Formats: sequence, structure tokens, C-alpha cells
Amino acid sequence: MGSMFRSEEVVLVQLFLPTAAAYTCVSQLGELGLVEFRDLNASVSAFQRRFVVDVRRCEELEKTFTFLQEEVRRAGLALPPPEGVLLAPPPRDLLRIQEETDRLAQELRDVRGNQQALRAQLHQLQLHSAVLGQGHGSQLAATHTDRPLERNPLLQSPGGLHQDLRVNFVAGAVEPHKAAALERLLWRACRGFLIASFRETEQQLEDPVTGEPATWMTFLISYWGEQIGQKIRKITDCFHCYVFPFTEQEEARHGALQQLQQQSHELQEVLGETERFLSQVLGRVQRLLPPWQVQIRKMKAVYLALNQCSVSTTHKCLIAEAWCATQDLPTLQQALQDSSSEAGVSAVVHRIPCRDMPPTLIRTNCFTASFQGIVDAYGVGRYQEVNPAPYTIITFPFLFAVMFGDVGHGLLMFLFALAMVLAENQPAVKMAQNEIWQTFFGGRYLLLLMGLFSVYTGFIYNECFSRATAIFPSGWSVAAMANQSGWSDAFLAQHPLLALDPNVTGVFLGPYPFGIDPIWSLAVNHLSFLNSFKMKMSVILGVTHMTFGVVLGVFNHLHFGQWHRLLLETLPELVFLLGLFGYLVFLITYKWLRIMAAGAASAPSILIHFINMFLFSRSPTNQPLFHGQEVVQSTLVVLALATVPVLLLGTPLFLRRQHHRRSRRRRQPNEDKTRLLDVPDASMANQGSDEEKAESPGDQEEVELVLSEVFMHQAIHTIEFCLGCISNTASYLRLWALSLAHAQLSEVLWAMVMRMGLSMGREMGVVAVVLVPIFAAFAVMTVAILLVMEGLSAFLHALRLHWVEFQNKFYSGTGYKLSPFAFAVEDE
Repeated sequence: MGSMFRSEEVVLVQLFLPTAAAYTCVSQLGELGLVEFRDLNASVSAFQRRFVVDVRRCEELEKTFTFLQEEVRRAGLALPPPEGVLLAPPPRDLLRIQEETDRLAQELRDVRGNQQALRAQLHQLQLHSAVLGQGHGSQLAATHTDRPLERNPLLQSPGGLHQDLRVNFVAGAVEPHKAAALERLLWRACRGFLIASFRETEQQLEDPVTGEPATWMTFLISYWGEQIGQKIRKITDCFHCYVFPFTEQEEARHGALQQLQQQSHELQEVLGETERFLSQVLGRVQRLLPPWQVQIRKMKAVYLALNQCSVSTTHKCLIAEAWCATQDLPTLQQALQDSSSEAGVSAVVHRIPCRDMPPTLIRTNCFTASFQGIVDAYGVGRYQEVNPAPYTIITFPFLFAVMFGDVGHGLLMFLFALAMVLAENQPAVKMAQNEIWQTFFGGRYLLLLMGLFSVYTGFIYNECFSRATAIFPSGWSVAAMANQSGWSDAFLAQHPLLALDPNVTGVFLGPYPFGIDPIWSLAVNHLSFLNSFKMKMSVILGVTHMTFGVVLGVFNHLHFGQWHRLLLETLPELVFLLGLFGYLVFLITYKWLRIMAAGAASAPSILIHFINMFLFSRSPTNQPLFHGQEVVQSTLVVLALATVPVLLLGTPLFLRRQHHRRSRRRRQPNEDKTRLLDVPDASMANQGSDEEKAESPGDQEEVELVLSEVFMHQAIHTIEFCLGCISNTASYLRLWALSLAHAQLSEVLWAMVMRMGLSMGREMGVVAVVLVPIFAAFAVMTVAILLVMEGLSAFLHALRLHWVEFQNKFYSGTGYKLSPFAFAVEDE
């Protein structure tokens, strides 16, 4: 847990990997997930790297795996998860996996092709049987005998042109949505010189492509003349109709139908054998594909990592650079030695200096991951910067609970999160694919603390589903007020509202032991009292939270050796913040402790005092809280204003002076070098040349100071901090506003639902029948409105308070995460 407060120390290491053992070493590093490789071939195209051929072979295998996986899903099967820990296979196994994969894919293609061909043949046989068995023949035969009598002309043309014409038939099947268009087109193209009959098949036939049952339309067309027959055949071809031979004799059709049924039976047996063989092939795919996918994915990742390495001049080893945590260096060295022992030459690891900012590494567990995610959503911290996540574990749920304080609502949220925590190790819970559920499950510990803190603040507000609870005796006595004030029946009848005077002896017995006194829930001025209390509480919490953020910046300055920022930035910021708004917190606390119930009526106004503080004036009607208050207020305002130029100009002027001092130190050795170069001795000249060479790296390390940029950056920081202290303090009033909104929504929901249900009947049976739907509606609206909607609103406002008001006091968030080369991500 120590690394949670600041990111771990990360160093840049150089790895010398023997060529024969490079693959094994990188594979072992992928299993451990310790290092993040740097690309040493950034200027080299991806197609010109050393292991590009191996990467392409892995990609080709992945394409084949995708085909096999789709075939398994097409068959309605699922791939089981791989069993055990699968290591990256040796390079020699790639050829074996590729051959077996190609063989499986070819077998699957052949069997699937045979299956499709057999299904298409069976489909055509079934359609042909349906056409022959639909009964078109008897109807059209009758039509054929009656039709010449109807159309027999009165005067027969000489020569008997129609005597040699015979009736021909075209029979087939078409999809139902094309039948109407086909019939219209046939009638118009042939000008009515045909007779067409369309009927639906009695049974649905399986589609050979999709496998879904579908209804087909069978048709039988009788026509006269060869030209009309050619038109009909062309039209049916355009509509992609199945056309089958059709004879006039009933006996021939019956024999053909029996023959078709026998062929269908034989084809179904062949198709069954084909499908059984297909299931065997798919079973082999289910058994072999999952481990192959993992192994090839790991192999591809290894080759991609090797492509980031450079080759030594002797081509005997690969050189890699990687970021690694300092505490993982012994583990890294041991892993490389074990992996390269078979090659006869051990891999070498050594640290190298680097001017680049290292990545940020903060290890988390299932409890701290959600809180670290809140911080990283704002921005990943710079290397070795103070991490706000440990403090967010307490402050975030607490600020949420201030806006969501209710014992009942907090308890429901706590129980929901507790159920997820207790079931976190169950596979069904972990593998759930619902995105909303995954969001809740990932933040289960955050929800747990949010619910627990909400129960705590609910006890402080004394609210449970908007109802007050009398855990302890009230600090107010109505009986004492009635006895000493002489309230008669006539007085009570004329005054519906009664006031309790704390100055009367025995009326106010003392403060409530914990939280708000439950008698305030009966008072008319209940809302005014809570508004005053929550508004002042919000200011106190806000100023304390911001001050804590400024104090955390001290640890950043001490760690990075920026001692000047303690006096030129942190100290002025604390004086400005505490001199103005810290004084406001002091006034609130002092008034709470100093003013008692007896003097509450004549208590001075803090708001007027705070306004007069900036105006350097006083109000005769508003008495001071303590002696010498005006002098203290004037002094604090002057000190706060005096810190602004220090905050604005202090750091730039200090950096300018420091830069001039370093420049003067660098110029003096250069003057000595020029004197030595003027000496005619060759050895002295060579000595001066060597000194120049030795000094050049130091010159490169110096970064030129651009004073205008420093002034601009400091001016932005000063304006942002000074104005932010005012706006951020006002922003914390959202704690009061959201808490008030939550309490009022709870009150409205209780009054509009439960109170109406409880007052609808006095008899036990009526109440029991009425309360069931009433309570169901109350429960649904409580969860939907108060827990989900109000909870999300309070969560977003607490998120804003941490990002904008708290973290910007010390946290830059301009770093980048350490992304180690690990197979765990590949497996997911």
C-alpha cells in the first residue's frame, strides 16, 4: 500500500538477448508482465522489420481461426474457454499448427460445400414433389377440354391453322413474394394465350442456405405455340424460378412422384452422414481452436515485441530497451537467466540513464482500483507525483454522503454493494456481459463506502426515508413551556403555531447527543434551520478540502527538490486561502461556540462581517463577535493582497536569477579553455580539446530558460488560484444544494405516496389491500428516482469537487501509465 501515495520508482533498462534465446526470453517476460518495451526502430517501416514474416504468418493463422470460429458459431455451438496456462509455443511449432489448421479448414470447406450441394438437391427434389403432388393436373386437364369449345370461332378459317396446335405445360416453383409479379408479367407478355395456376405448398420447406422453414408457390402454366413457350421460359428464368418437367398422364406423374420420394429418402441418408461427419470435424475444431488462438496470439505479441529491438553489429544478440520498476529488477534478471540458460549465453540487464520522464506505475487491487480509476479519469499523474487516490478513498464517499445523507437510502446502497462484494468470486457474476452491470460491479467497493458514509450522514441529519427517528430523548421540553407559559385551551385554539422559548427555564435541556434533534422535524422553520446548518457546513468542508490539497503540494515540492516553491508559492497560497476563507470558517465555528441559546436573538451576522471585511468598514447594527475584530480583518485582507505579487513574480524572478548564475558558471570554464588553447604546446592544445569534449554533454543537458513563458505560466497560475479560491468555495455550496434537494424529494415522495396510502382506510383489510400497490410504487420510485437518479447526480458533483476544486491544487495529471508487455491483456 506504500506505493499508493506516490508512483513507484521506474528505471530504463537495456536488455542484451542472445539471438537463439530472444524468443524464449520475451515470451517469459510476457508471462510476468514486468517491462514496457521502447521502440528502437521507430524510423523503420513496419514492413522492413526483422520478424515481419513471422507476424504475417500469425496474422494469416488468425484469419483462418476466424473462419473456423464463424463455422462453429454457424452450427450453433460455442467454443469452450482454454484450460490451464498456455505458454507461447516454440517457433518450430508454428508450421505444425499452420498445417493442421489448413487441413481442418479445408475439410470444413469441403464438407460444408457437400452439405450445401446436398441440401440444394434435396430442396429441388422436395419442390418437384410438391409441384407434382399439388393437383394442378386434373384442374388444367378439365380446363383444356373446355377451353376450345368456349373459344371456337363461328367461322373456321380456311386451311385449319389451329388444328395442329397442342397444349404444352411449364411447371415449377417460385418464392411467394414474386408470385403476383410473375403472374401479371406472364399475362401481359403472352396477351392471355396461357392458363396459369398458382398454389402454396402444403408444408414448409427448409431453405438450403439459411436453414429456416419457408413457404413456396408452385405454378402450372399451359400454353399454345412455341413462341409463347419461349417467352414463358425467359420470364421464369428472370424470376429465378425452379422449372421441372411435367407430363399430362396421371400415371406417369404418379410414377415420377414415387421416384422422387425414393431419391429424397436416399439423399436424406447421405445428408445425415455428411452432417455427422461435419459434427465430428466441428468437434475437433472446438477441442483444438481455443488453445491455438491463445498460443498464436501470444506468439504474435512476442514477434511484435522483438520487432521493437535493434540488432547488434555482430548479429549475435538483440538489444532492447524497456521501462521496469526498480523492485522488479531482481525478478527480471532471474527470469532472463532461466530463459537463456539453454542457449549457453545468459541475457544481460543493466540500467541506463535517460532524460525522458518515466511512466507512472501505481499498483492497485480490487479495492483501490475504482478509486484510482476516478483519479486517472482526470489524468494520469506525473512520475513520482503525489497520488490523490488514497485520500479519495475517504473524501469521495464522504462528500457524496453529505449530498445523499439518508439512513434508509444509504442502507439500500450498502446492501446492494455488499451483495456484489460477497459474490465477486462467482464466475457467473464476473462473466456477465451487461455493460451497466459491469460498471456497477467494477465500482462495488466504491458503492459500499458511499452507502456506509450515507448511513453515517443520515444519522447526523436524522433522516430515514425522510422520517426523523428519536434514538435519544429530545433536548426540548414542550411540557415545561406549557406549564410556565400558561397555555390555556382558548390560547391553543387561537394560536395553531406555538413557539418554544429557550430562555424559559426547563425548555431547552441541552444539545442532542448525535445529529439533529428529532423535534425539528415538527417545526415550521425546519427548512430554514437546516439551510443555515448545511450551508455553513459546506463552507467548512470546502475550505478544509482545498487547504488539504494545497498542503499536499508541499510533498511534491520537497520530493522534486523545488525548495523555492515552498516560500514563493505554497506559503502565499496558504496565507491567501486561510487569511480570507479560513477566517470565514473561524467566524462560523466561533459563533457556534460563543453564542448560546439565550443570546441567539441578538447574534451578529457573519455575512455582513465578511462583506465589511473587504470594504474596510463596519455596521453599527451588527455587533462584533470579539474585541479587535476590525483590526484582525483589515490585517488579513492586506496580507492576502500582499501575497498576490509574491505569487505572481516570485518564481519567475528566482528562476531568472538561478539561470544567470548557472550561465556565469559555464562561461568561466570556457574562458579558461580559450587561454589554454592559445598555448603553442600541442599537448596543452589536446588537453583543452578533451575538456571541451567532456563538457559538451553538460551543455546539452542545460535547458534554455524562456522568461516570457515562465511569466505567462505563473500569471495564469496566480489568476487561476486567486479567483479559484472564491469560485471554488462557492462551488462547495453544491453540498448544501444537493442535500436539500435530496431531502425535499424524499419528503415529497413520502407525502404523495405513503402518507396518502396510509390515510385511505382505517379497517385492517382495506389498509392491507391498499398498501400493497402503494408500497410497491413507493419502493420503485425510491430506487428509480432517489437511489439511481439522485445517486448519479451526487456522484457527478462529488467527482467535480475532486477534479476541479481539490486536485488542481497539487495534481497536474500530465503523465502516462506504464503499460507492461503482458499476456494477461492478450488473453482477455
